[in-house]
Amino acid sequence: MNRATEWPDSGLDISALHARGWRPEPFREFILKVHGRCNLACDYCYVYESADQSWRSRPRAVGDAVVRRAADRIAEHAARHGLGAVEVVLHGGEPLLAGAATIELVATAVRAAVPAGCRVDLSLQTNGVLLDEPTLDLLDAHGVGVAVSLDGDATAHDRHRRFPNGKGSHPAVTKGLELLAGRYRHLYRGLLCAVDTANDPVATYEALLATSPPQIDFLLPHGTWDAPPPGLRPDGGPTRYAEWMIAAFDRWYGADPQETGVRLFEEILNLTLGGASATENIGLSPVVMLVVETDGTLQQVDTLKTSYPGAPETGLTVFANSFDEALAHPGVVARQIGLAALCGECRDCPVRDVCGGGAYAHRYRAGSGYLNRSVYCADLRALIGHIGGRVRADLAGLTGSQGDGLDQALKEPVVLGRILGDVDG
Repeated sequence: MNRATEWPDSGLDISALHARGWRPEPFREFILKVHGRCNLACDYCYVYESADQSWRSRPRAVGDAVVRRAADRIAEHAARHGLGAVEVVLHGGEPLLAGAATIELVATAVRAAVPAGCRVDLSLQTNGVLLDEPTLDLLDAHGVGVAVSLDGDATAHDRHRRFPNGKGSHPAVTKGLELLAGRYRHLYRGLLCAVDTANDPVATYEALLATSPPQIDFLLPHGTWDAPPPGLRPDGGPTRYAEWMIAAFDRWYGADPQETGVRLFEEILNLTLGGASATENIGLSPVVMLVVETDGTLQQVDTLKTSYPGAPETGLTVFANSFDEALAHPGVVARQIGLAALCGECRDCPVRDVCGGGAYAHRYRAGSGYLNRSVYCADLRALIGHIGGRVRADLAGLTGSQGDGLDQALKEPVVLGRILGDVDG
């Protein structure tokens, strides 16, 4: 199939956007792939188990030259756009496989390169298996925050997250997490949990609370219209993912006091109350993330690997191209133009401003590209509707408003403060 005929490579008129006054937002988050392999063999991994298998031909580990050039490009971009802060996330594979020297080089090179007054927020996303005291001491010395993947209790987690020999990773991960949540708690950024409808949602949420994470991020399994997520029937089957998330939301939202933050739920609440999104998976805010692979190539976002071979590629590298050149790529533009990137069905949808079409990767269908509603469309509508209903019921209780009066109540700062205060604990 000729992918060049699919949207946005075909059909997105970037010149017309510029003529109407649109300008791209600069990148503010940079994902550095410091290691291209992993010490686990998770069966749902979008890097190794998806349509794109380019990891096989890329270097196992990032080279020093790529790190230094990436640092220069980040600094160049920050200076050109007057950025006061940038986020740099060490990713993989498993980033801790890169070793202490590479992690130290990233931290020192980026901070040394950026303009004076530009803050660098460093973090890494790990499976947690390699977290020990020497590693955490290293991360502490360089101010690198840590987020860990954990799918719930031992049964839930080890359903998918296993070592190559089939052994479950839960004991090793929890050992590392206990260290992180102890005297290194100031580095603890939170947990990422892949949703599996075979696991009990309330039990999963409560298992994740064991180390009192500052935030939990529930992630829907990646899939497209051509390769739907496990158990999902995009032609109108049961909304099992919505049912799972609704049960988890009700348990989280009903807690008094609040036990932790849950990013997806907080984003939907914020959007429902008229705010803007801060994640690429929901809402219409511009996506300002760029990925640098181990060989220095630039990618739009690596979750696009689920679409087809080569889907994330931009054709650019840190050695030959500035990050501003990546801002002109159709795939990057499509993830920055909000409403203009939605298909007709999405534009006419009553929850479009909250949903935002869902995660960009989940919209793909061969032939039409990414100009489709999310494969999770029905589930997202059900979840957003449920959360909106809870918020409206709470607002009605606070204000005594009924019907259209609620719309005015949503605009009142005092009411918003009270409902957000309840949400934020």
